Amino acid sequence: MSSIQIIGLGGIPEVSQGSDLAEIIVEASKKNGVRLQNGDVVVITQKIVSKAEGRLVDISSIEPSPFAHRVSKFLQKDPKVVEVILSETERVVKMVRGLIISQTKHGLVCANAGVDHSNVPRNLLCLLPVSPDRSAKKLRSQIMKLTGVKISVVITDTFGRPWREGQTGVAIGLSGLRPLDDYKGKKDDFGNDLKVTVIAIADEIASAADLVMGKTDRTPVAIVRGYPVEGDGTAKALTRKPLRDIFR
Repeated sequence: MSSIQIIGLGGIPEVSQGSDLAEIIVEASKKNGVRLQNGDVVVITQKIVSKAEGRLVDISSIEPSPFAHRVSKFLQKDPKVVEVILSETERVVKMVRGLIISQTKHGLVCANAGVDHSNVPRNLLCLLPVSPDRSAKKLRSQIMKLTGVKISVVITDTFGRPWREGQTGVAIGLSGLRPLDDYKGKKDDFGNDLKVTVIAIADEIASAADLVMGKTDRTPVAIVRGYPVEGDGTAKALTRKPLRDIFR
């Protein structure tokens, strides 16, 4: 492998419930002069997937529970927003500084269970897709049917990280590539046995694509070209099992 290209697809229209994302992405690739090729990884932000799947909640329709009211006072946060976050939460990890660090029903650990109000009308909240892996599998199948080329799909979101400033893209759903590359049992350049090295390929692809997607540039899709994608799997494999989580 000598080089990798990361190509942002601009000009994608506003997505709403029922939008045909596969058709939108294929048309955007043509308009950008970047026709999809075999081996491309199509990286898509969670936000437009959630919008297309109708994962938006009108805050005015929410009736907060007594517990949500108590939490809202502690966090100084809108009780209706707290109620939505709690409804998406499997386990509360920590509540601090206006944030609820949650383990979602998908197994992801992130701020506010992934509930977000950016890039949506002010009265709405955006939730994560019900099953990001299923969404990725469906989009991959549709895009390949439209184009006749073999591609992979990664659905991304932006997460903070313990002990590190800033946020970075991570893969929350994928199809058509192996999420992890296990080097255990191989040898390094000095002949030492590698015992614990497992590379999160899908997260690295998500993070790299984030560099051209931006948060305010209306570029919610990128193509990663030139990476030797192999195998298949799901983003669920990236979630550490409780028995291996030394911080739980």
